[in-house]
Amino acid sequence: MGRSAALVVLFVFAAGAGWWFFSHRGPTAGDHITVYYTKIDGSSEVPWSVSLGPARDPKSVAFYAATQAIAGPPSGTEAVRFPPGTQIRGVTINGSTADVDISREVDALSGGSFAEAAAFKSLVWTMTALPGISSVNVRVDGARIPTLPGGHFELDEPLTRSSW
Repeated sequence: MGRSAALVVLFVFAAGAGWWFFSHRGPTAGDHITVYYTKIDGSSEVPWSVSLGPARDPKSVAFYAATQAIAGPPSGTEAVRFPPGTQIRGVTINGSTADVDISREVDALSGGSFAEAAAFKSLVWTMTALPGISSVNVRVDGARIPTLPGGHFELDEPLTRSSW
C-alpha cells in the first residue's frame, strides 16, 4: 500500500512539474520562422521561411528574426534593403512589444520616405509574425529617436502592421 501511494504522489508531482514547465516558458517558435522582405515596389511583403538554430527561447528567436529581417532576402532577390553593415545590437521583449536596437549604419538608408517605410515594414512584419509580439519599438544605437536623419519616417511610437 505504501509503494502505490508513493507512485501516485510521484506521478502527481511529475504532472504538476510538466504543467508548470510548459506553461511558464512563454511563446516559442517551431523549427522555422517567417521573415518578410519588401519587394522593390515598396508595398508588397513577401514571406520566406528561415530555419532556426538550437535556441528556442523567445528573446533568442526575436533577435534572430530581427537579424534576418535586417540582412534581407537571399542575394539576387529584388527587394528594398537596409544599408550594408546595419546590424541588430539587441532585442528585448516587453509584454507584446519587441524593442529592437539597430546600429547607426541605418542612418545611411537612401531613397527617402519610400525606402525608409519599406525597410521598416519588413522588420515590423517579421517581428509581429512571432508569437506574442504585436508591436515594435525601434532604437538606433541605443537611443530613442523621433525619425531617421532623412526625417521621413517616424520612429517615436511603437510600429505595428497597421502602421502601413
